[in-house]
Amino acid sequence: MTSLQVLDASSNQLIGNISPGLCELVLLRLNADLSHLNLSGQFPNWLLENNTNLETLLLANNSLFGSFRMPIHSHQNLAILDVSNNFFQGHIPVEIGTYLPVLMGLNLSRNAFNGSIPSSFADMKMLGRLDISHNQLTGEIPERMATGCFSLEILALSNNSLQGHIFSKKFSLTNLMTLQLDGNKFAGEIPESLSKCYLLEGLYLSDNHLTGEIPRWLGNLSALEDIIMPNNNLGGPIPIEFCQLDSLKILDLSNNSIFGTLPSCLSPGSIEQLHLSKNKIEGRLESIIHDSPYLVTLDLSYNSLHGSIPNRIDRLPKLNYLLLANNYIEGEIPVQLCHLKEVREGHHEAVAPTPSGSPMGKEETVQFTTKNMSYYYQGRILTSMSGIDLSCNKLTGEIPTQIGYLTRIHALNLSHNNLTGTIPTTFSNLKQIESLDLSYNLLHGKIPSQLTVLNTLAVFTVAYNNLSGKIPDRVTQFSTFEEDSYAGNPFLCGWPLSKSCNDSGLSAVTREAYTDNEEDNLIPEDSMVDGLGISLDGGQN
Repeated sequence: MTSLQVLDASSNQLIGNISPGLCELVLLRLNADLSHLNLSGQFPNWLLENNTNLETLLLANNSLFGSFRMPIHSHQNLAILDVSNNFFQGHIPVEIGTYLPVLMGLNLSRNAFNGSIPSSFADMKMLGRLDISHNQLTGEIPERMATGCFSLEILALSNNSLQGHIFSKKFSLTNLMTLQLDGNKFAGEIPESLSKCYLLEGLYLSDNHLTGEIPRWLGNLSALEDIIMPNNNLGGPIPIEFCQLDSLKILDLSNNSIFGTLPSCLSPGSIEQLHLSKNKIEGRLESIIHDSPYLVTLDLSYNSLHGSIPNRIDRLPKLNYLLLANNYIEGEIPVQLCHLKEVREGHHEAVAPTPSGSPMGKEETVQFTTKNMSYYYQGRILTSMSGIDLSCNKLTGEIPTQIGYLTRIHALNLSHNNLTGTIPTTFSNLKQIESLDLSYNLLHGKIPSQLTVLNTLAVFTVAYNNLSGKIPDRVTQFSTFEEDSYAGNPFLCGWPLSKSCNDSGLSAVTREAYTDNEEDNLIPEDSMVDGLGISLDGGQN
């Protein structure tokens, strides 16, 4: 088969071992019905030895196992090799760069490779795309690789156990467009050597041990679309130079030690996601929220923001996720919040919160948490999701009845505030809602019986309010809610509570009998400290 140039046997289902004696049968089967071929067994390195003109070999998503063996002689034509998502183990051959010197694309991801990264990658002078993510690699990034692989545009080392500083001062990867180093053990500061990467579009450094301040020179990399660096130990303020990033779509700095106020100009016209939760950011909320035509996610939870929710919140026409929990926000919930077009009308063209510049299939995960239960949503499902979390603030006034017309909302958390009035009967319109948390407020009146039509409701709590009367009939989803959903409301009655209702549908415990305790706060003070909310960064409340 010396004329063979392309062999694609990826993502199929036929079980069996491929051997040189079956070469003609395999190729015949390939031509006949590619959709039913699957390879198992060890890596067929004879394909490289017997087919010296082979330029592309795609064996991804199969059942290959064992060690990854090189051909006997150097292969001078193979440009693309993809063996991702198999069961290879052991070391990546130290001489891989010598035997495959003209590779332009190499994907070894999602296997069980261990050991260190071979420095011989530097011998692949034309290597433009290298993905060895999701393995068990250890050690540091070889300095020879950081200087020799000058053609690299995409480097993915995510989800290994790599450590040390990211790059030394000797650095020649100035053509990088995507750098994925998340999910490792890298330490130290973000290296200044990256300031030479003027083509960089995606920088993914989450879940490491990085320290130091966020570099100001990142604002000079005008091609940046994704800056994703949550779950580190980064400090300092967000540089004002970030206002220059006109192409920025995703900024995720959550769960760090960032402090100070946000630059007032930090609202690039193209931004889709802003994740800044679990930091030490201060300032007034009104000065942060600007007109952003493409903003899908705004997560400012777990900071020290104050002020009120601005009336211009409805100038965010694409907003699907508003997460402001655990701040010091006060005032009333503006009725303009109920005008959010994407949450109200349910257009399907909403942008899913996934990194747009990530060619390796990386996806953001949304975590909704309430009542100590977490729900995870990822990928395309997020296009049909939305959520609002205003919990653990100082909001006052009544819940706007218009919130009941946010028909596309899946999670609503208004808990741990000082909201008054009654539960709007319009909540019966929230046909897609899965989690509704109104606990720890000052709500009174009855729980609307109309809420029993909410067939998607999985989590419901109105605990620790001043509600009274009979609990809605235990039908549909309400048959699954137990006593803790209603605790702390002494005038509620009916199953699952132990208090029975009288003929008028009222609790046997009268308000007169409760007069002696009127001075008591129905909401325990310590409950305001550790509220439950909705987060996007995988954090546990």
